[in-house]
Amino acid sequence: MTPARAVLDWTDENSETRSALWRSESGAQLPARVVVADDRVKADVAYRLACEGTAILWRGDFQNARQLLAAMGRRMDRRRRVSVPSPPSPPLLPSPAVAFHRYRQTRAQRARTLGMLLVPFEAGCVIPLRRAPDVRQACVEAGCPADEAFVLSLRELLGVISAREWREKGVAVSALGARIHPHYGVFSPVRGEYVDLVARAPLPALGSAHDIGAHDIGAYDIGTGTGVLAALLVRRGVGRVVATDQDPRALACARENLTRLGLTGRVDVVEADLFPAEHRVPLVVCNPPWIPAQPGSPLEYAVYDPGSRMLRAFVGRLAAHLQPGGEGWLVLSDLAEHLGLRTREELLTLFDASGVDVAGRLDAKPRHPRVSDRTDPLHAARAAETTSLWRLTAR
Repeated sequence: MTPARAVLDWTDENSETRSALWRSESGAQLPARVVVADDRVKADVAYRLACEGTAILWRGDFQNARQLLAAMGRRMDRRRRVSVPSPPSPPLLPSPAVAFHRYRQTRAQRARTLGMLLVPFEAGCVIPLRRAPDVRQACVEAGCPADEAFVLSLRELLGVISAREWREKGVAVSALGARIHPHYGVFSPVRGEYVDLVARAPLPALGSAHDIGAHDIGAYDIGTGTGVLAALLVRRGVGRVVATDQDPRALACARENLTRLGLTGRVDVVEADLFPAEHRVPLVVCNPPWIPAQPGSPLEYAVYDPGSRMLRAFVGRLAAHLQPGGEGWLVLSDLAEHLGLRTREELLTLFDASGVDVAGRLDAKPRHPRVSDRTDPLHAARAAETTSLWRLTAR
């Protein structure tokens, strides 16, 4: 999140100085230069200004702004293809780690450049442009200020609108037999393999409905996000689950989803850094971010775990929270291993140093479209990826 009171200044069409609150969920910095533009601006001009670091405050038709953004994106893609030199023969391919960092740099540059097309908002989250949609509810749900004027990049606004649509229609989770409704900024369970693994892993003896009463804590769901795994554990017969998270958006999202599913009496959603208390339970489940890298924005913390902080903290503290015979289920992709960001030996060493043993492992192959997209710079790593549920027990 950008600083709470960052203010953007510009000169309007009448040569008057204007200002509004600067808003950026991606953490984009306040632009140093701003020009006002409308439907008369050409895509080549807009793209050049954006590449130079000049923000473009749109005052024309909203739908034309969307078309301009798409045209700028096409120019950026065309320029990137032209700038890539022909490979030598035989080709010298970069290492997976180098390819990954180049991929992230390219994406970050694209986000910065296309983020230079800005949309003004009046108080009440109203866009004062022709043919602008009503985005008031979407903006409120994303945490935009409702009582003052602000400026947001069109690219981020489209993400806010998309998040509102996903929240409204939800994501079908076959293992749960229901839909989960993700909030803006909360990781969505669109990759169902990790949910399927939790659905088919054998429950430890003390984690079954027969052994756990309605008032006993049967499991912890660490980093609950939307609450999907907590709900699934209850549906599988765990008497009571405590679901934790630090993100206020995730906490609100999980509570709303559990209310929709009628499970509020079976799941307690609490704010905590990993474990809620020094109690031992039969089952602890955690699906941490899979990639040990620095997030490029606040919205990427669900994917990137700097220095494997969450992974190391979870595994390191797990044994102290397991009852005798209990299990910790760590759901983790090996994509980082195929990218050269972590080795399997490092993971196993972490288990050993933390006093936990591997009781078993369930694997699943990803089903998302990128697995078969050979134009993806990370295709080789994605095609080799396996998601695993590690069943860990205290030594």
